[in-house]
Amino acid sequence: MNEDIKSQDNKFFSSYPLQQVSKGKVIIQAGDDPTGVIYLTKGNVHQYDIASNGEQIVVNVFKPPAFFPMSWAINKTPNQYFFEATSNIEYRLAPAEDAVQFLHDNNDVTFDLLARVYLGTDGLLRRMAHLMGGSARTRLLFELCVQATRFGKSASDGTIRLVMNERDLAMRAGLTRETVSRELGSLKDIITVSREGFLVKKLSLLEEDLGRQL
Repeated sequence: MNEDIKSQDNKFFSSYPLQQVSKGKVIIQAGDDPTGVIYLTKGNVHQYDIASNGEQIVVNVFKPPAFFPMSWAINKTPNQYFFEATSNIEYRLAPAEDAVQFLHDNNDVTFDLLARVYLGTDGLLRRMAHLMGGSARTRLLFELCVQATRFGKSASDGTIRLVMNERDLAMRAGLTRETVSRELGSLKDIITVSREGFLVKKLSLLEEDLGRQL
């Protein structure tokens, strides 16, 4: 995000109280009207649905700086998802009408939000393509590429560390934990699994393997 845009966002939302929530807390329930627009300043939030078998299906992950749920705020779309803190988080909560007016008054902020929405939509479309026509391996590879790019911590030797577990990965890829565990076993030349998470030797190796599967 452009630093000027970030500064404008911070200035607007700073007039609303800072709230803190512990890891595991659901801050918005599916079927409930949100109490306002959340501006995330620390930590990560999962947006997910629950499948008929009871499994969580993660459809989006928010990291700072992000504000949501904007479809509800702008279009009055009923909220159908759960939003859960996957770490200790901090955020500010603004009334929906104030947040929408802020977008009306600041075209550059709106354009930045639109650019990020389109980027996210492209990722969702690619994920949909893998879900509809790909194998468990391609779905897992695609999700690992996404997570490494968005949330991975890169080291000077080119490795990337992902602080997540097999259950997290399964929810994001729409696979069972058992399937994820089996497929990770076949990727041991690229990924090392430990209690701390995953260590990806090189992102390019994941991308090359994904390309060979398509």
